[in-house]
Amino acid sequence: MIFDLWHKTKYSYENGASFCHNITTLKPRSFKGQELLEYNLEITPTPTDISERLDFFGNTVTRFSIQQNHKELIVIARSKVSRDYNLQIESKNAVEGKKITIEKALKLLKEVDPETVEARQFALLSPLISDISPEILAYAAKSFKPERSLFDASYELMERIFTDFDFDPSFSTIATPLKEVMKEKKGVCQDFAQIAIACVRSMGLPARYVSGYIETLPPPGKEKLIGTDASHAWFSVFIPQYGWIDFDPTNNQIPKNQHIVVAYGRDYYDVPPLKGVIYSTGSSTMDVAVDLRPAKAHQTQSQSQS
Repeated sequence: MIFDLWHKTKYSYENGASFCHNITTLKPRSFKGQELLEYNLEITPTPTDISERLDFFGNTVTRFSIQQNHKELIVIARSKVSRDYNLQIESKNAVEGKKITIEKALKLLKEVDPETVEARQFALLSPLISDISPEILAYAAKSFKPERSLFDASYELMERIFTDFDFDPSFSTIATPLKEVMKEKKGVCQDFAQIAIACVRSMGLPARYVSGYIETLPPPGKEKLIGTDASHAWFSVFIPQYGWIDFDPTNNQIPKNQHIVVAYGRDYYDVPPLKGVIYSTGSSTMDVAVDLRPAKAHQTQSQSQS
């Protein structure tokens, strides 16, 4: 599948802003199974300074400053992405990887090969997952038994979060503590991903936060997925000798071609789409719009073939 992706963020300032400095994490990653074909970032007003680099996790971030009075800041990211989940998994021994038990995984995590050493950092606490509560530990323990396959335990955890938690955009903000989300059993995709990550880490295993998008228009006959109106998030678990496997607890599925990966981090703190500082007074509002759908040329070609 080839997708066209459009992400617009608009800030409006009641009394204007005299200066702002921002960091965006909006450029989709490229890896086997996902290829970024085109990317363009439009910023209004035109930045005084702008630069692009890779962060610690290998994500592309853009830094920009605006040093003039402005009433609005508009950031539009346009991407064209090729997605093929079959290519992503063809080189992996899926059958053997799914058999690795939690007990064996913990032993293999002591190895010193580069991939395992890199993965171990995701077993540590992080800015927004800084405390593993007894409730989270108990919730995780129901799925993560030592003799059980790590894949099966992670899959069940995904299913349980999907069943036990309610999607409620009005409940949480970035600042809502994880223990509150756990207590009330509701939140949004970012919360569900971080609950899952906290559960996996409570077992001493690596789990990372994945930011991205889901296809806005579902295939014919399929229901629209949750999280399509903004950036989406899910979690990924590292299985030694196999690699990372993604799980989407908001929609209870393994992310495949409908999911576009933008960035990896320890939690949301590492990879927000846009963050920064401004010099301003008065109130401000933010509006976000996202659209991810098959590219027109690809859509036409698929229809003609069918």
